Amino acid sequence: MFSPSSPPAGLLEKVFQYIDLHQDEFVQTLKEWVAVESDSVQPLPHLRQELFRMMALAAEQLRCLGASVDSVDSGFQQLPDGQTLPIPPIILAELGNDPKKPTVCFYGHLDVQPARREDGWLTDPYTLTEVDGKLYGRGATDNKGPVLAWINAVSTFRALEEDLPVNIKFIIEGMEEAGSVALEELVRKEKDRFFSSVDYIVISDNLWLTQRKPALTYGTRGNSYFRVEVKCRDQDFHSGTFGGILHEPMADLVALLGSLVDSSGHILIPGIYDQVAPLTEEERKLYKAIDLDLEEYRNSSRVERFLFDTKEEILMHLWRYPSLSIHGIEGAFDEPGAKTVIPGQVIGKFSIRLVPHMNTSVVEKQVTNQHLEHVFSKRNSSNQMAVSMMLGLQPWIANIKDNQYLAAKRAIKTVFGTEPDMIRDGSTIPIAKIFQDSIQKSVMMLPLGAVDDGEHSQKEKINRWNYIEGSKLFAAFFLEMAKETPNSVYFA
Repeated sequence: MFSPSSPPAGLLEKVFQYIDLHQDEFVQTLKEWVAVESDSVQPLPHLRQELFRMMALAAEQLRCLGASVDSVDSGFQQLPDGQTLPIPPIILAELGNDPKKPTVCFYGHLDVQPARREDGWLTDPYTLTEVDGKLYGRGATDNKGPVLAWINAVSTFRALEEDLPVNIKFIIEGMEEAGSVALEELVRKEKDRFFSSVDYIVISDNLWLTQRKPALTYGTRGNSYFRVEVKCRDQDFHSGTFGGILHEPMADLVALLGSLVDSSGHILIPGIYDQVAPLTEEERKLYKAIDLDLEEYRNSSRVERFLFDTKEEILMHLWRYPSLSIHGIEGAFDEPGAKTVIPGQVIGKFSIRLVPHMNTSVVEKQVTNQHLEHVFSKRNSSNQMAVSMMLGLQPWIANIKDNQYLAAKRAIKTVFGTEPDMIRDGSTIPIAKIFQDSIQKSVMMLPLGAVDDGEHSQKEKINRWNYIEGSKLFAAFFLEMAKETPNSVYFA
């Protein structure tokens, strides 16, 4: 085992040099992974086949490192329309079982959001394209690049014929973008088997706050995703024949959606803020210490004006306060041109990002029983309304004094020469809360991507610099973790 004071002489330099010399090979592998259209969101059989192909590719790569790999059959997904689709296998892999070393488990996902060239991509989203050091492609930063960076770090120790500083485990899924179907059940099932020897869990599925300064993430928001349907009949109407004598479903739906949030971003659902954790002075100091250039942040986001003017207000409303977003309307006419149709039924979709200590079941009652049903009843409409919560994912927060946070800080200082920003993430990464509740071990998020990586957007990318330096970061992190005594049990 490595000395607590320092890694073996020259090993870190050898590791970094190897990664630099082989970076083109690492980029080429990322290109091969991005080329797989592993879209889990659209329930199409050919895309499920691509997901299975992606998981098989990753499993084979891990086997080539010498890992023992189990591709766990996850069964079938039942869709709302009655069809079933196979769920891609979840990969459980491990390298090393030395009881004198801590065991670090890395979680990642290899599925992606939908992407089409005609959506506004400047390049084919499934052909990794490098422009000015930026590697564009769907999944480049979310999450294929970070998964590969971890693998790159492991493969470097293997190539140099150096012993791994820590025991390594992987859990890699293919359904994260669709709500991590079947994952929670597997984690609970494997608690006393695969996870019994795990001391720490690392997730790299989010971004830095800026373009150049690294960060450590200690919390994420949850997500309650709602579907509200308003129906008059199965068929659409002609507005010349029926306009003026109907309660139009679209008008009802627009009124319902418009009642959810005001122009300042304040959620109008009664009681929705009652469960939000109060702001402490210690937490307030964390926000003040974060290095954020508001002008740079605004420019990189390409947003003319935010709802708030100060760094602290913006960050708090991104991370520690809930938000409500309206996502779309299904059944409405949305093609170019002028079509005088009255939709017979429409479905609105919106979500609420949850924060500690909000609870999904309470939020569901507040949205449905205490708000939407009340608003709809006041319209005296003859239409039918149905509300359902499609996803209910809890928020997560970690203890930044855990050993692996301290080790990651040191690794970041080694690779990037600076202390990291301690941040939360406004997105939802369900597995963090699942791990924390089920396994009760320390969970840490160690992001690699820059703030302008555009995950889920038409210009998703990861910088070559982030990808390669991120591979070095993981290698340095392994060496730093070798100095730590494992936390026995973690309690939130």
